[in-house]
Amino acid sequence: MKKIFDVAIVGYGPVGAMLANLLGRAGLSVLVLDRDAEVYPLPRAIHFDGEVMRVFQAAGLKAEVQAVSRPGHAGMHFVNAAGRTLLIRGGTAQEGPHACANNYYFHQPELERVLREGVRRFANVTVRLECEVASLEERGDCVELTCAKEEGVLRARYVVGCDGARSLVRKTMDSRMEDLGLHQPWLVFDAILKDGVAAHLPDHTVQYCDPGRPMTYCNVVGARRRWEIMVMPGDDRVRLVEPETLWQLVARWVTPAQADLERAVVYTFHSVLAHGWRKGRMLLAGDAAHQTPPFLGQGMCAGMRDAANLAWKLEAVLRGRAESALLDTYETERAPHVRAFVELAVRLGGIIQATDLEAARARDARFDAGGPEIFEFPSPGLGPGMLADDAAPVGMPFAQPRLDDGRLLDDAVGSRFAVIGRPAALQAASPAARAAWAAWGACVLDRPGRTLEDWLDAHGAQAIVLRPDRYLMGMARTAEELESLASRLSAPCVEAERRC
Repeated sequence: MKKIFDVAIVGYGPVGAMLANLLGRAGLSVLVLDRDAEVYPLPRAIHFDGEVMRVFQAAGLKAEVQAVSRPGHAGMHFVNAAGRTLLIRGGTAQEGPHACANNYYFHQPELERVLREGVRRFANVTVRLECEVASLEERGDCVELTCAKEEGVLRARYVVGCDGARSLVRKTMDSRMEDLGLHQPWLVFDAILKDGVAAHLPDHTVQYCDPGRPMTYCNVVGARRRWEIMVMPGDDRVRLVEPETLWQLVARWVTPAQADLERAVVYTFHSVLAHGWRKGRMLLAGDAAHQTPPFLGQGMCAGMRDAANLAWKLEAVLRGRAESALLDTYETERAPHVRAFVELAVRLGGIIQATDLEAARARDARFDAGGPEIFEFPSPGLGPGMLADDAAPVGMPFAQPRLDDGRLLDDAVGSRFAVIGRPAALQAASPAARAAWAAWGACVLDRPGRTLEDWLDAHGAQAIVLRPDRYLMGMARTAEELESLASRLSAPCVEAERRC
């Protein structure tokens, strides 16, 4: 009988590779399948945020990712057709709530190589490249996968489709896609500057809100720069990607003598959200589950959050700590969170892409009056799932302070549940509560230090429970609330309690 893997991941892009790292680190047996032989060599995604850097930290790859990315300190400027700055969304060089910068820029092939090197740490992760999945079928306690060039079938307890916008896994699951309203073609033009050229180009991102031709300029990393150029009615898409046309479009910033063309392609920016992220033993993550326009730089970020949410739930189910129904909370939590970002990106795109002159003038006037509230970056909470209630800050990412001993919170508690509270409150917990914490291998931190104690004071709390993905599961203001929180963690297996 062939081996049955715990999890098979279809697709080895950034989201699939991140999930493989997280599951590999958890000790599960993982099979990764991808149709291509190598990392795709050209740039695609270029931005992630501080919360995603924290996911890299959870995978043990923070330093390696920092080496191939740069903090986005310079911010974003919105400029109209006359060259007038309408709004500046400032960046910052200070550490944000996740103990890192709030934004980072990177070259995707370099990032993917870091993630794949990370996967090589784990003997329990098997990677098969040039293995295109042709079909999937759930049979009893596993899913059978057939690859186009291999004889026989592969088996896994669960399959996660990280296989992109044309996902075979999604088609097999028959998950419906909801259209959220934007399908706009843009030309994406990536260039590498020659020596000495960078000095006359902005360090910050620029949104050129020009109704004649909306454009975006991005300082990516090193000598890499990107221009995103809206395709206008009457444009010949074939001619648009020809070098002569490309250099004319960016002539005010750079010439062929100053930069080398790396890539030019017309993409249609989509906004869609799948309904049905789980069907039995098959699940979706990343672009297979949702696609967002790039105006907030949140496309890959959403997929990385998917991986962080799903990894610990798969590990809990496969280890017997939770029933398989826990996997249903993956979509109920993540889908509303993703929707908030996609809908804002669509609205933001509508402002940037305004091509009607009167609409553009009205937009500029709104900026002059103080700027539309739409530019406030969203901080949505998770939808209903494994949370104590739906009142913020429950369901929000918890900040990562440095503890009194100098360690960052996540380094101290690891990729597991954390029960953090005042000594008297935790020492008074019942044996049943302690058994529930132990069943999940929770870290019990009863001397949290000044920063966390200040947070407890500010929220009138005696204790909190953090999930492995570092979202706040619940707060306890009383002994009864702490017992109620523990009851939500009740599980069939009990292990020795771990203390920090």
